[in-house]
Amino acid sequence: MQAIRDAILAGAGGEELSALPLPESYRAAFVRRDEVEMFAGVDSDEKDPRKSLHVSEVAVPELAPDEAYIAVMASSINFNTVWTSIFEPLPTFGFLDRLARESTWGARHALPYHVVGSDAAGVVLRVGSLVRNFSPGDKVTVHCNYVDDQDPSAHDDSMLAANERIWGFETNFGGLADLAVVKANQLMPKATHLSWEEAAVNALCNSTAYRMLVSRNGAEMSQGDNVLVWGASGGLGSYAVQHVLNGGGTPVGVVSSPSKVALLHDLGVEAVIDRKEAGYRFWKDEHTQDESEWRRLGKDIRALVGDDPDIVFEHPGRQTMGASVFACKRAGTIVTCAATSGYMIEYDNRHLWMKLKTIKGSHFANYREAWDANQLICKGKVVPPLSAVYPLEDVGEAAYQVHRNLHEGKIGVLCLAPTEGLGIDDPGLRAEVGEDRITLFRRHGA
Repeated sequence: MQAIRDAILAGAGGEELSALPLPESYRAAFVRRDEVEMFAGVDSDEKDPRKSLHVSEVAVPELAPDEAYIAVMASSINFNTVWTSIFEPLPTFGFLDRLARESTWGARHALPYHVVGSDAAGVVLRVGSLVRNFSPGDKVTVHCNYVDDQDPSAHDDSMLAANERIWGFETNFGGLADLAVVKANQLMPKATHLSWEEAAVNALCNSTAYRMLVSRNGAEMSQGDNVLVWGASGGLGSYAVQHVLNGGGTPVGVVSSPSKVALLHDLGVEAVIDRKEAGYRFWKDEHTQDESEWRRLGKDIRALVGDDPDIVFEHPGRQTMGASVFACKRAGTIVTCAATSGYMIEYDNRHLWMKLKTIKGSHFANYREAWDANQLICKGKVVPPLSAVYPLEDVGEAAYQVHRNLHEGKIGVLCLAPTEGLGIDDPGLRAEVGEDRITLFRRHGA
């Protein structure tokens, strides 16, 4: 991999990269099957990814005809890597075993270790015999929708496929490594004005936010819509507010500190609520919610934008769903993915059915949605909320930061890239987008 990295840094083309031999092993971050009980009896908050994520050499798998080898220059941390590392809500080796039963190629994934990571930016090294649209030497980013297009349920919207999976979470050979194995229909062009680490953090969260808000499979946001965005300076929320602004809507961002309020203002979000300053207490106790606090939130939103939100971008789950359903406008949409504060949600159904509201579930994005979201990155219409960068050997600490919510935006991880700031091919476009805007989250020290 050292020779491959040196060649990429020297600007080698596809023909030269194709001539380089592939190693027998590569450096990767992984969890171990024989350690899935290591946190038994430990509270979730006390489970430590630094103890379960290992970085060492693993064997290079054989390449299927519809796949590509990617030299990974940088990757990022997502919540699914945290879940894998603490073996919650269940160990991911069960996902790998189910994939192994589907086909000969699927059998490669059931190993004593699980290489994690659902984002990557890098360079194509080899392609299988069925790959048409990408070639060795192409600079790419990778989205994480891993789907078998032979299943009829995968067509129309591949996120409805019976065997849809998230790469690096429900499959092996993920992106937190020096090399990754991906399907050809996971590949997208890398943004030419971004560095490797800036390009690597976008695909999962940006595509998820795009589907939730913009796509016909989500809330189908219209111009003029007011959109309440929880966690608006975080990995998902920071993309959501940008999509709302780009689409002619008005985001109402909810954050948790004055510094995050200032960050959103610099991003162009005028209506921001500091929930800690407001002191909302949506739950009186473990079992009882407080409708008066829902009403106070609704009043605060109307004071900022003059109306209730047409759309609520909901991902915290248990702590906020009751308030989200109440605050949403009559006939509005609460679109939800994930549940970082708990999966078992409660809300007053009278406020849903009597006011004709809709709760819509959303999960990542299909290839078309991911591609369209990536084009907004490539054009500089959406900027990466990169807040910190770690080397691969410190992936455990990076995951710990996400697990304990000690970060904002996205955390990047350098894999083959030796330093930050490499991989920028279009400094003119970068200048046009604006260095201050691209590095906003780093400058705020988020």
